[in-house]
Amino acid sequence: MNIFQALRISHDTQRTLADQLVATQGDSPERASLYLELKRELAAHAAAEERFFYVPLIAHDMTQEPSRHGIAEHHQMDKLVQTLESTERSSPAWLATAKELRHKIYHHLDDEEHSVFQLAGKVLGESEKLSLAKDYEGEFVSQRLKQ
Repeated sequence: MNIFQALRISHDTQRTLADQLVATQGDSPERASLYLELKRELAAHAAAEERFFYVPLIAHDMTQEPSRHGIAEHHQMDKLVQTLESTERSSPAWLATAKELRHKIYHHLDDEEHSVFQLAGKVLGESEKLSLAKDYEGEFVSQRLKQ
């Protein structure tokens, strides 16, 4: 498995969880569970992706700016998660923020898959794509266990 395939696994999980989350109502156990799962997925993915995808790409002129943009979007999503933490789960504001988070997730993942991946494919060698995938997966699992 290469780095792009490894990242897409988490991307698919993020989309599914975000879709399920915005379909929930009120301060339900389902909403609480899906939110916690999405929060963990986003945190583990961002930590591992920044270390084993974006940091190596920052070294190349062609991928430096897109990498910095991707990291900035991770921080934007973190802020939305923090807003959800401090908002009453049964309030309309909570759902509005969750929908904003879902939109940001989709935007970020689409950018990566349709732009950054193509650029990264040009600057990363085949063996590097494979080793980054292994490193990413190890870090992702480690981060998930910390959550």
